[in-house]
Amino acid sequence: MMRVAIIGAGIGAQHLEGYLALPDAWEVSLIVDLNSNRARAIAKDIPVVRDISVALLDPAIDVIDICLPPHLHVPVTLQALAASKHVICEKPLTTSMADIDRLRVAKKTAQREVFPVFQYRFGTAFAALDALSAADLLGKPILAAAETHWARDAVYYAVPWRGTWAGEQGGAIVTHAIHAHDLISHHMGPIKTVSATLATRANPIETEDTAGLVFELENGALATSSITLGAAQDETRLRFVYENLTATSGNNPYAPAQEQWTFEARNPVDQAKIDRVVHAASARGGFAGAFDAIAAALMGAPGKAVGFEDAARSIDLIAASYHAARTGQKVALPILRTHPLYSGWQP
Repeated sequence: MMRVAIIGAGIGAQHLEGYLALPDAWEVSLIVDLNSNRARAIAKDIPVVRDISVALLDPAIDVIDICLPPHLHVPVTLQALAASKHVICEKPLTTSMADIDRLRVAKKTAQREVFPVFQYRFGTAFAALDALSAADLLGKPILAAAETHWARDAVYYAVPWRGTWAGEQGGAIVTHAIHAHDLISHHMGPIKTVSATLATRANPIETEDTAGLVFELENGALATSSITLGAAQDETRLRFVYENLTATSGNNPYAPAQEQWTFEARNPVDQAKIDRVVHAASARGGFAGAFDAIAAALMGAPGKAVGFEDAARSIDLIAASYHAARTGQKVALPILRTHPLYSGWQP
């Protein structure tokens, strides 16, 4: 049983539901939010406080779950590590590779773990894709295509920190399409180079809300990412083309792995084998799936928890994407200490 304090009752409300689905693995000991009314609205019988130090100083709390605006992720993670707590943190974990390196040192010093929240990885569709890979039915990756077409308007941006460099620390490639890019990297292979065009087309904000990116993967496969926050409704679509089959999602925006996908064999004689593997697959999805994997990792059991280095790769890609958009160049990863955006991509 891991004891966790949720810091922030916005997206923290969805985190809470994930923990409550896992009563044998997690106990939510505390909810911390400056807005006590918002916290009490989700807390049920869980204690609510305004001061994060209550959670940091409580020896019974094992994990601090950070559900705060992006500009607070690094300082609160550092506080939690200094208090000898493990950390779960919403995306983006940091907004620079310099801060990734700071956290890498801090977690090593504290001998504690830092887990980013990439809940999109969890669910039956991706369990099926993993099973097909284990059965050697995929073949080499050829092409991936991701669409993150969501609707964000004045009501969404009425929250003062959203759409700003100071508060949100970036736009659609930082806070919206980061999940799709993680899925491409995880299921198709590490990203080697990126070309990018970014624009602000749908909303009167500081940061980008529209983007087109092209990735070259280390294994030679290609990937495209189409992003806008000016769509009529929220839709996420994914297509992974492998040598032996094509996997295609529906359009569920926030839980693509939790709906029916198609897995179509290139050679029809392989379809029956593919169907048997897919039909046998099942997995817990969303935040519950992510937190279940984290609990297993913290208890020393093998699992599929998304780790710190996964977060580092996502930040590396964002920095490279901003540099590619600003210079018009194809940019290679990783972003090293000598790179002009190593310390941050904010203009």
